[in-house]
Amino acid sequence: METIKIAIVDDHKMLSGAIEKMLSINKKYKVINTSSNGEEFIHAIEVEHINPDVVLMDVNMPVKNGVETTQYLKDHFPEIKVIALTMEDDEKTIIAMLKAGARGYLLKEMSPKILFEAIETVHDKGVFYTDMVTQCLLNIRTEEKLVKECVEDLKDREKEFIKLACSELTYKEIADVMFLSPKTIDGYRDSVFVKLDVKSRVGLVLFAIKNQLH
Repeated sequence: METIKIAIVDDHKMLSGAIEKMLSINKKYKVINTSSNGEEFIHAIEVEHINPDVVLMDVNMPVKNGVETTQYLKDHFPEIKVIALTMEDDEKTIIAMLKAGARGYLLKEMSPKILFEAIETVHDKGVFYTDMVTQCLLNIRTEEKLVKECVEDLKDREKEFIKLACSELTYKEIADVMFLSPKTIDGYRDSVFVKLDVKSRVGLVLFAIKNQLH
């Protein structure tokens, strides 16, 4: 039986200790590192040469946060798969972690069963999304021809809007950047949602990431 090597990056020691204890119940998993922030974890990889298969990554941490650390791993150690493990369930945080390269997104209140399923799915298949994120994926068209037609149907200003929607800007701030009224931006949003068959901003960002529109 292959053992999945896991690292936990979280500044809450009691919580990371509880997660480690939870994982130790299952012989499939071996926690090889716990770090309190991204900088400490990167040091462990680069200097101590640890090589985890899966990282459970908190989002809000001092020194180097989860988004920054996940982006660094994607750029320098793409073979390491990150699962966001956080209290944050807001759209902005989900988008930031997915863009940075997270392969899954779990809330810390999840059951052990969900945690185990996420680790094994990410390790074996690459990605795991709970219902919270899956709802954003349900209506994204995946057939290559349909995607191509969808993208070709987008106007230049709509593409510009999509790129800005993949940032942390609010819709009002996007309107300011594009020198348009919030009402016009609402129109772009509704038009893009219909053309791409997505239901939310997270769904739009996932489509953009997958099809390199961001």
